[in-house]
Amino acid sequence: MLLIINILTLLLYPCNAGIGKNVNARPEVLVNKCCLENDIYIGKYCKPVEFVGDKWSPLFTSEKGISNLQVKHKFVFGLPDCGHTQPWPIYHYQNSTDKLRLLPNGVLRHYFDHQVPEEFDFEMELIEGKNLYQDYEQGKYCMDKKKDEIQREFAWVCPPDHKQMWTTNEFLMHNVVNPISHGITIIFLLMVAVIYFVMPTLRDLTGNIVTTMCMCLIVNQTADLIRLLTVFKSHISLFITETICYISLLGAFFWLNSLGYYIWRTFRSRNVFLRITDGKKYCYYGSYAWSCTLILGCLAVFAHFTMDYQDMKPTLNFDQQQEQIGSLGMIIFFVPIAFTVLVDVFFIATTLKKINRMHTYGRIHHKLRHSFRMFLLLLLTMTLCWLFFLSSFSKYEGLINSHIIVNTFQGPTIFYICVFNQKHVSYLLRKTCCYENCICPCCRPDREQEWGDEMTAMHTQC
Repeated sequence: MLLIINILTLLLYPCNAGIGKNVNARPEVLVNKCCLENDIYIGKYCKPVEFVGDKWSPLFTSEKGISNLQVKHKFVFGLPDCGHTQPWPIYHYQNSTDKLRLLPNGVLRHYFDHQVPEEFDFEMELIEGKNLYQDYEQGKYCMDKKKDEIQREFAWVCPPDHKQMWTTNEFLMHNVVNPISHGITIIFLLMVAVIYFVMPTLRDLTGNIVTTMCMCLIVNQTADLIRLLTVFKSHISLFITETICYISLLGAFFWLNSLGYYIWRTFRSRNVFLRITDGKKYCYYGSYAWSCTLILGCLAVFAHFTMDYQDMKPTLNFDQQQEQIGSLGMIIFFVPIAFTVLVDVFFIATTLKKINRMHTYGRIHHKLRHSFRMFLLLLLTMTLCWLFFLSSFSKYEGLINSHIIVNTFQGPTIFYICVFNQKHVSYLLRKTCCYENCICPCCRPDREQEWGDEMTAMHTQC
């Protein structure tokens, strides 16, 4: 009898073991992690957790908001493969408008509503037709912890192929309003450059500096537009575009600094009739502006590849991290702009004192007074736009949208300062329009001319 029982036990044991194995064994859920297992993001780079604290572990939440689910998972390291499109970041922190939830099946769900309840009825949401979230399948996202000013959870995701994404405010501001604002600014800057280059009487030293400065700003706006809207994945092309964007902006401020020095030096000089042509002066100022711009640009690129915080270098070679210039390179690009602004403020203060002490003006000083006013307004406009440009590097959507809106008015404001606010320039435009076509009364020049425009007015016979 005992022998029969033992034989039955041996026959039934494999079946029971197999049944228990199938019941307890569950498939592992794949979770994409941006950095390595023991790394998290610090700023733009991955760094080992022993330097910063705890490592990141996924927190699974059900569709109905039930959190702290125990799910057996396995990490897959690296950025998502988005093909020819660039991944974009989503940040999840306290009181943020974006919420990230990792579902038990490994799908990342992004809620982009301002308030997402802890528990909401999934079926009721489908009935009401609300578009509160976007799902990203495994391989189309990666999650990790990010620590800079604040500690938060974030994810790189591939742009979803969703027909209704264009209706979101973020998509409209970044992909519709932003290109329009760049286009408007480029058009007005190009008009200023053409006017100052075509008009013979405006091709003096001040006019050439204004033309060169506008061309630098046009290159800056074009490169910035390409940098924001590019769909290419090559980090080399994006790095080159970003470098051109910053170098052209740096050159514009150095040319503005040259204009301020020219006005300041002329007002301080006892003899304004110097034996030097405007062409030679332009070469001298150009040597200063371009040499400083190129030297600082090369130094910033060199610092990015060799000296940009070695302890913050990424442990993984991510294309997204290589696109942007490092912190040290950004400092070398933008700190000289701040110094040029301070020097320009000194030029304005000392020149303004000199103008207030002068009782009589010659023709050159009278012309330079208008150039001084233009220089002052250009400095205010470009500095304000530059500050908003710096604020756009933050992760706050309000500051990014503010930069987009302010950038729209940069071109029209510079056009007004350099054309309509300069009576001499606006008079030449009306005179040229009247000379070509005398039908339109609004284009006819005024009877009151600026000092030096009397001979020009004699040729205008409507």
